[in-house]
Amino acid sequence: MNRDLTLQQIAEGISKSVLNASDKDLEGFQNIIDETIKLREGHRNLQKMIQSYSTSVIQRS
Repeated sequence: MNRDLTLQQIAEGISKSVLNASDKDLEGFQNIIDETIKLREGHRNLQKMIQSYSTSVIQRS
């Protein structure tokens, strides 16, 4: 199931352990978030490339 969360839903789901985490823990968490964003952007770019390629192949046929 693909479910997009709103920022509010994410914020409400943050546990007290994250809110009370050390700077080092938060830095690690931030790295995970950063890589997740890169992965999502890469996935979107890949989808666009596939769409563009598919359209190009159909037009050449």
